[in-house]
Amino acid sequence: MLAVTAPDHRDPTRPASTPLGDGPVAVLANPTAGRGRHRDLLPAVLARLEAAGRSVRLLEAGTAVQAQESCHAAVADGAAALVAVGGDGTVHLALQAVAGTPVGFGPVPVGTGNDFAVETGFPADPLAAAGVVADALRVGRTRPVDLARLTGPGPGTRWYGAVLGAGFDAIVNERANRMRWPRGRRRYDVAILVELARLRPRSYVMRLDGVEHRFDGVLVAIGNCASYGGGMRICPDADPADGLLDVVVAGAVGRGTLMRIKPRVYRGTHVDHPMVRGYRARRVELDAAEEIVGYADGERIGPLPVTVTAVPGAVRLLR
Repeated sequence: MLAVTAPDHRDPTRPASTPLGDGPVAVLANPTAGRGRHRDLLPAVLARLEAAGRSVRLLEAGTAVQAQESCHAAVADGAAALVAVGGDGTVHLALQAVAGTPVGFGPVPVGTGNDFAVETGFPADPLAAAGVVADALRVGRTRPVDLARLTGPGPGTRWYGAVLGAGFDAIVNERANRMRWPRGRRRYDVAILVELARLRPRSYVMRLDGVEHRFDGVLVAIGNCASYGGGMRICPDADPADGLLDVVVAGAVGRGTLMRIKPRVYRGTHVDHPMVRGYRARRVELDAAEEIVGYADGERIGPLPVTVTAVPGAVRLLR
């Protein structure tokens, strides 16, 4: 069931496509993305970008902090474009530098989860995506899409491209990040089992364009795009070009019901369940009666409350 709280149409004030500047192309690459299985593709990706006839510079980034600093410095130094070779986490870091600027942005998906790249029309194959970016660089073309602007009790503004989770999935992520054993994917699987055993509804307060909703639930997702977690279509009707956010809430369900709903998320049919509700709004304010940490694009954001606003045309994609 979808409760629309704002008109469902494209924003007539959306920024038009603008030509690309004359500066160099900065490239942020994460060699560990996708467990390193695409590490050997970087030279080929760089070669495709260079074939577009622009100067290409690989950014130095040994840590996430250094990566974000390098992206901001490249934009400040006049880069015409920033290309992120990695997964959603790498994209998330790069978006912090290009959001709200005329700098072109191109994601080359080599991560475990590549939801923003795929949902905004880039091929899932890394070399094919690099080719799309190179074609746009060659003719100086960018196309605007929306981002979600995130503010909270802490300092500064964050941006995300895909989905913010603030329920069961975020709680699982928080536990997995605290665990030191087991390693790899099994750590996440163990965290799911632990949190399923502890599952209980939390009390939320949510305001959609100023209209208050109070509810008990086990899952809340705020989507600029439809999917997160590598293809889980949690907000299946989300469109990153409509100027709106899609919000999906799973109510006070038990373990059995949640486990029956979860497999349907990959098809996006979970929204047909009577305990799942969908909303649409330009501005979402979310808080909980107890501490819940939000995750956006798979990255830790911090505890609620947060305010999320859809910003039309906040990033200019190279496609």
